Amino acid sequence: MAVISAIFLLIGSLGFLLYGMKLMSAGVQKSAGEKLQRALSMMTGNKFVGLLTGLAITMIIQSSGATTVMVVSFINAGLLTLAQSVGVIFGANIGTTITAWIVSLFGFNFKISAFAIPIFGIGFFMTLLKDSKSKNIGEAIMGFGLLFMGLSGLSDVFKPGSPNSLLTENSLNFMHSVQGWGAVSIVISVIIGVVITALMHSSSAFSAIVITMAYNGVVTWPIACAMTLGSNIGSTIDAVMAAFGSSADARRSAVIHVLFNIIGTGLALIFFRPFINFVVWLTPVDNIAIQISMLHTVFKIVNTVILLPLDKQLIRIANFVISDEEKAERKNYHLEFQESSFAKESAAMHIIRVEKEIADMTDVATDMFDRLQIGFSKRKPSFIEEHVEKLADEENYCDQMHEQLIRYVINCQHLSLTDVQRSNLSIMISIVEEIEAMTDQVYTCGLLLAKSIEKKMNLVQDDMEQLIPYVELARQFLQFIRININKHLNEDKLAMATELEDSIDLYRKNLKKLARKRLEGGADVKAELLYLDVVRQIEKIGDHAFTISELLVQTV
Repeated sequence: MAVISAIFLLIGSLGFLLYGMKLMSAGVQKSAGEKLQRALSMMTGNKFVGLLTGLAITMIIQSSGATTVMVVSFINAGLLTLAQSVGVIFGANIGTTITAWIVSLFGFNFKISAFAIPIFGIGFFMTLLKDSKSKNIGEAIMGFGLLFMGLSGLSDVFKPGSPNSLLTENSLNFMHSVQGWGAVSIVISVIIGVVITALMHSSSAFSAIVITMAYNGVVTWPIACAMTLGSNIGSTIDAVMAAFGSSADARRSAVIHVLFNIIGTGLALIFFRPFINFVVWLTPVDNIAIQISMLHTVFKIVNTVILLPLDKQLIRIANFVISDEEKAERKNYHLEFQESSFAKESAAMHIIRVEKEIADMTDVATDMFDRLQIGFSKRKPSFIEEHVEKLADEENYCDQMHEQLIRYVINCQHLSLTDVQRSNLSIMISIVEEIEAMTDQVYTCGLLLAKSIEKKMNLVQDDMEQLIPYVELARQFLQFIRININKHLNEDKLAMATELEDSIDLYRKNLKKLARKRLEGGADVKAELLYLDVVRQIEKIGDHAFTISELLVQTV
């Protein structure tokens, strides 16, 4: 019964530990995560800036897995380049050591169980406040309390002589004998670190377990070091999983993350004894918990110092491992909602992805209109041969984007959202609807133009030339949308949009009057009706652009 009780205590303590870390990360990400992720998505500096960015973000959200999953997602979305990601990945690896320091500095210096429940209670009552920021901070504090409760339970489980200890005299003798197998025991410990960390999806949580075991004398200093080194390789599982089904560069970033930890662990094992002796010398106090935290940090920093100058070589290796993809034409669009354990905590990563896809959809609509403008400037059979089929492909591509983006946004709405995020997502759905309708108008206009060319309709050249400035106004409006998409429009920019809309409407009225006069004067009826239809389609494109402008004013 004692063993069964100890096993249940171990399971419960691990649950408290993992859920506590999850709550801490969730609370921080909800309160500051969106700003951090946007800073990451817009980062354009060199590798040293990337290093500091990855370090800062990971220290704040206390999860290198979350940072690397964001990096993979942003590369896949085209928001980061592979070269930019290297520094961020290295910085994230250093930043993840913060949890081990929290455990070693606060977890064993006082009776943590006495503080865990009051801390949890304070956090819980903060979540009851109406202010969303207080709720998020309260959630993080609750996680901190649960983390301490988990550590307290683990300490009892791995403390010899404790009533709830899982360690009997026989099991301790066996473990001590295994730890005396020299190099073999080191290799076994590394493997244990890799496997358990991969299963737990958290090197920080496993480091807490190792620190607890070492502090209670269950494992020796060399074995604790080996397990910690192995956990660094196991921690890459989240980036690897996030890379499945992503772009080539996104998969390459996961490869670089794996290489960083495998190469570093390999070097540390080659110079194992000098390395761990150096860590002992570097640690100011004779405390094994602090020594393990120091080892974790020194390992990451030394590894970064060695490998950061070799970033180009790492990229070459990643390029060799993951071959280039053929650049696909705009025919088949694919956007899959991947709900990782980190994505549940913050919708910001998904919202940034939606914004990127909306910008891409706007690019497709603008490219389609550019094709159309070629047809108006040179109304020749070559327009049909070179552009009509491509217009059809791009319009179909936008239809696919419309369908899959709406589905993606609906999935986002099931995540934990702030009121602002929920409102912006609703606006995004409307914007996607308007862009898709706009591409329909462009394609219809292209077909009308192609019909006039095929049928050799008698459209007076002067009349067609009068369409050129009208079409140019619509193109300017589309460019305005393209530049400002996903941005909040202020009053000045809305005034610009209103001026463009009014100019298009005025031009449409004048062109309709001229067409009616031509009809009254005996002009070709079919040709003039088609001309009026073209004028109407262009005006609708302007209407959709103005509606998007009004929606952008509502964004926060």
